[in-house]
Formats: sequence, structure tokens, C-alpha cells
Amino acid sequence: MKKKIWISIALLAVIVIVIISYTAGSHDKDSNVITVGSVTSDADIWRHLAKSEEAKKLKLNIEVKEFTDGLTLNKATAEGQVDINAFQSYGYFKAFNKESKDGKLTSLGTTYLEPLGIYSEKYKNIKDIPSGATIAIAKDLADESRGLKLLADAGLISLDDNFGALDGLEKIKSNPHHFKFKEIDDTTGGRLLHDNGIDAVLISNSVSQAAGLNVLQDSIYHEHINNHTRENINIIVTAAKNKNNESYKKLVTLYHAKASQRYIAKKYHGTKTEVDKPLSYFEGDK
Repeated sequence: MKKKIWISIALLAVIVIVIISYTAGSHDKDSNVITVGSVTSDADIWRHLAKSEEAKKLKLNIEVKEFTDGLTLNKATAEGQVDINAFQSYGYFKAFNKESKDGKLTSLGTTYLEPLGIYSEKYKNIKDIPSGATIAIAKDLADESRGLKLLADAGLISLDDNFGALDGLEKIKSNPHHFKFKEIDDTTGGRLLHDNGIDAVLISNSVSQAAGLNVLQDSIYHEHINNHTRENINIIVTAAKNKNNESYKKLVTLYHAKASQRYIAKKYHGTKTEVDKPLSYFEGDK
């Protein structure tokens, strides 16, 4: 009888050890997963990169979570609900950190510039837009600010010296051509190209692509990588406490791998212009 009891105890001990080992192994596996939060086309990119040979070579186990808006995603990243996010411009990132009460973010590296474009069915050259013309521009603060900077870069208007990433029409310093501005929902930009009451429309790249447009070919003026667009460059970010995490930094390497860039260039027709710059670039370095 005692022998049977000891055998039962031994079997139970083996079962407990197996369960503990399995649980520990599962925990270790889960702890190696890097959760990347993103939106729209960027989420598609990261789903592809997660399954790529380059990710395997770098020993990256990536899980992608798609969000519908940037503010929620930034909060989730700051609070640790996701490890990394990749969707936003450097300017948006700075504005979030300035206002955030939910924790701060840090940038790990650059990804691309997705050019904002000025489109028109009436005019073929930016200089042809006449005085008094009506220009449609996104009413979202971040997009409106970016659009006004593009108009200033084109020499059509000038902005206040302290113009910021979330400033709008009230910060126009001079409007020598007396343009009228119509604030719109960015997603309607493609349709407004056919509106007789609109002379030009500023359209983000994701919206222009959905409308069958290529910003590099179809816009009459678009952003380029220069001093005026530093803050429009997209970045990979994480919570500030993770700034030295070497595994997270590997995602920057993964994004800029040749195979990754071939895929992105082909799928998005070159409209996500690669930017592989050190973070010091945002402080004024070349």
C-alpha cells in the first residue's frame, strides 16, 4: 500500500514539473514577442515584415496590432500595452510628448517620408494657381499645419516665425494671392478634385493612393526630404523607459533591410520615400 502511495506521489510530482516547465516555456516565448502597433498601410507593411526572412535572421518575433487612430495608439505605447508603434511623423510625436499626461515616448529611428501633395485638375503648375483661388486643406490640426508648411515651401504664403506642428490658418503671416481656404475632411480630397468650386486640393498620400493617384506623378507640387520636412518624417517609437532596448532597435534595421525596401517600393509605387537618418538629423544635423 505504501509503495502505491509513493508511486502516486512520484507521478504527481512529474506531472507538476511538466506543467511548470510548459508554463515557463510558454511565458518565455510570449516574453520574446514584440508587439507593434500601427494603422492602415503601415500595419500591412509590418505584417509583411513580421513574416519575412529578414525578421527570422534578426530573431524577431513580431505581432502586429492595428489601431484606428494615432492618439489611442500613442497612449497604448506609453502605457506598455504595445511595445513599439510605427505610424507617426516626428512632429506628431513631439506634440504628443508635449501634451501627454500618460507617459512619454522615445524615438528609435526613422522610416520614411510619405509626401503630402498639392493636386489640381485646373492647373498643371503650382505657379498657375490664380489670386483669389480656393484651396482645400484638411481641417485636422496636424494635417492642416503640414499642408500650410507645404504651401509656404511652394512660395504661395508665409507663416509666423513660431508656427508649430499643431498650428493652423490663424498663423498665416501673409497671403499675397488672397487665397480662400476650405477646411475639409482629408478623406474627401480625391472627390473634391472634381469640384468646380475648388482650384487645388492638398491630399495626404494614403488618401491619394486610394483615389488612384501617385503623388510623385500626379501632384503639381509635393514634399521632398529637406530642412522644411524634417518633422514630417515618420519614425518608430517606444515608451521612454525602453529607449535602450536592443531588441526593439532591431526593428529599425529590419525596416531598412534591402528586401524590406524592395517590397515597400513595389507595393506603394515609390511613394513611401525611405529616410535612413540618425536621430540627430532632427536636431539640425545633415
